[in-house]
Amino acid sequence: MTTRRDLSDRFITRAGWAQAERRFLAGDASDRSYDRLVMAGQSAVLMDAPPGKGDDPAAFIAIARHLTGLGLSAPHILAQDLDHGFLLIEDLGDALFARLLAQSPGRELPLYALAADALLHLQATPAPPGLIDLTAAEWAEAATFALDWYRRGITGDTGDRAGFVRALTDAMGRHADGPRVLILRDFHAENLLHLPDRSGVAQVGLLDFQLAQMGQPAYDLVSLLQDARRDVSPDTEAAILARFAARTGTTEAAYATLGAQRALRIIGVFARLCIHGGKPGYLRLLPRVWGQLQRNLAHPALADLAAICRDTLPEPSPDHLARIAAQCPSPAP
Repeated sequence: MTTRRDLSDRFITRAGWAQAERRFLAGDASDRSYDRLVMAGQSAVLMDAPPGKGDDPAAFIAIARHLTGLGLSAPHILAQDLDHGFLLIEDLGDALFARLLAQSPGRELPLYALAADALLHLQATPAPPGLIDLTAAEWAEAATFALDWYRRGITGDTGDRAGFVRALTDAMGRHADGPRVLILRDFHAENLLHLPDRSGVAQVGLLDFQLAQMGQPAYDLVSLLQDARRDVSPDTEAAILARFAARTGTTEAAYATLGAQRALRIIGVFARLCIHGGKPGYLRLLPRVWGQLQRNLAHPALADLAAICRDTLPEPSPDHLARIAAQCPSPAP
């Protein structure tokens, strides 16, 4: 039987990298994985995105070309095999924001200011045609993962689904349903690299943008400042939000509404990754995202949504997380 390794080896050979040393680089919540290839003092990154698993390498190529055309630093495409789901892309290095900030927390504000400027630069240009553009109701429906996976994983039922969707649709319609821009969706410290040898907004290396779509200007800002994997200081959050709002007119209500929608969906996604995907490690991130949700729901504009979330969603207590973890399938032998 031909394996993914066999297919990737053939692709690497055709691309001229047969003699390269191959090292695992990263995996993530999807089925996608990355290896670094090193040969004769040069390096490249192999992306393995199995077909039919939700991540389309063709979409990665299209968005990468759009971003580089704007002077932003997405990886250049060196070789491709779309039939089998392989790309060979430029290696932008290892200077992830998350890694740099773990070593030097004092760099948070300047790095996040660079990231915000890259977003503003991206949003100043029309998006490519044909991207998904959800309505307020569809954005609300996307957040029902919180009921379908998180709540049900704890209580065994989904609660007042219709009331939840109605309240979130209303909040999105009132506060976060204006003109759309291109959003990258996972714009956070583990997908951003610092490239100090480049100039201006090109200093921000961009990864994991193949699911880009149309959305509200502050959506990616929420992704950056309300990070599921690291705590952003309140001073940095306030400063970057003010910087962004001064250019876009983003209101605190819009920021809170988008933050609530994103946190609700992530809470459900992390529960699903455990129950359906066999990845319990994401459960440790739930208390942080829960805290972000509560901060967003405290905004007066979200009083109705806050009430239904309070009645519908149990807090991620150790007992509740243990109940979800107990449903996580064991790895295959």
